[in-house]
Amino acid sequence: MIGMWRNMIRLDANVMSPQDNYKFLSGAIIPRPIAFVTTLTKNGVLNAAPFSFFNVVSSNPPIVSLAIQRENGLMKDTARNIVSTGEMVIQLVDEDLTAEMNKTAARLAPEENELDTTNLTTILSEKVSVPAIKEAKIRMEAKLFQHVPISNDAGDIVTDLILARVLLYHADETVFDEDKQYVLTDELKSVARLAGNNYAKLGESFIIERPK
Repeated sequence: MIGMWRNMIRLDANVMSPQDNYKFLSGAIIPRPIAFVTTLTKNGVLNAAPFSFFNVVSSNPPIVSLAIQRENGLMKDTARNIVSTGEMVIQLVDEDLTAEMNKTAARLAPEENELDTTNLTTILSEKVSVPAIKEAKIRMEAKLFQHVPISNDAGDIVTDLILARVLLYHADETVFDEDKQYVLTDELKSVARLAGNNYAKLGESFIIERPK
């Protein structure tokens, strides 16, 4: 019931450990869309990795955000590749893609291609040099719009915030109504990230009209 008084547990984010902040944020801010990102090293080695700190920033121009946590102060391969080449392809994860996507979360050396551990295949992109994942029902070719290093209170860079400008969308005809220009969410069957090793499918949807 709206207005019912509840006991609230108080957690001071400033005194919580980074791990506890991560657990609370990733457990509370759900569900989160998953960006399955392909990039290229300067030497042309393909990299693929999933990230769930991902969302829309702007539609004019079309910009999405991707926050990539550093490990021991070091940039992850995806962030380093994006900053050095300025290009990426962002694939959206659906039910059919989830198991293979999960395989690429393994930590491999920068010169190793994560897709070699999967049954996924690639397809050439049109506006960027980075190959895309053929099995993805929606993918977005994009270029780096802005790189924002995020520092902690000690001044150490802990996250690379990537703002990516979308250049070209690709949508499978089964998940897009070309006449109405609508993504068919029931057909796309998106998968969202929860906390830990948990994922979620789309559940029941409902409509509430906005006030005029």
